[in-house]
Amino acid sequence: MRSVLMAIALVSLVTVSHAEEIRHSFFVAGPSFTGIIDESGEPVWDSGRPGARDGFVLPNGNVLIAWGNEVKEFTREKEVVFHYAKSEVNQEIGTVQRLANGHTLITELGKEPRLFELNPAGETVVNIVLQPETNNFHMQTRMARKLPNGDYLVPHLLAFKVKQYSPTGEVSRQIPTDLEPLGGRAAENWPFTAIQLDGGRILVTLTHGNKVVEFDADGKVVWKVDNDDIDGRPFVDPCGVQRLPNG
Repeated sequence: MRSVLMAIALVSLVTVSHAEEIRHSFFVAGPSFTGIIDESGEPVWDSGRPGARDGFVLPNGNVLIAWGNEVKEFTREKEVVFHYAKSEVNQEIGTVQRLANGHTLITELGKEPRLFELNPAGETVVNIVLQPETNNFHMQTRMARKLPNGDYLVPHLLAFKVKQYSPTGEVSRQIPTDLEPLGGRAAENWPFTAIQLDGGRILVTLTHGNKVVEFDADGKVVWKVDNDDIDGRPFVDPCGVQRLPNG
């Protein structure tokens, strides 16, 4: 996926002054490369397997990656120190996130779509049945994230909604992405990544709608960017997004 690449491209095109170039190293889960790119644009760490779904460089320097069938945590020397293989009942893994308490958050897509947490011993300590509103397994969900209050923010592509789930599985909030100001249902604004910002707003990529939108806590659009705003129309199914410290 072009997740982190799209985030870097967005920041570069929207916020960077032409007079002063800003550079970042970054992790990318891409279709032809999954690994780390340095500030000069050169690969410096290659997982050896492209086509990942999600991933993070952890504070200890290890790299946590989700592919469609498994999750692995690597040291920089490529020793695997954590592994999870997809359950037999489901079709795909959608996301991975290492939590502050050491648990690992994972989502699975399939006959029994779910979000769950594993402790460091690999035991399931949280298991939530998701409500994607579709039997199209591949389109049920993507990058889910845990919120500071213990809830979970989960994008559901074909439901055209970002749903907030409690730790016991209740849906406490829904943010629709097929709003008329965004082009309605015809714009195919499938939510792919949803991240809560420090102020409580929600930043969402609407992949097939080729836009990134910021919603307030009530689901009102407060900011967006799409191909009409940027020369060259660079958005082609944007998947991931990240708000950087420099804004």
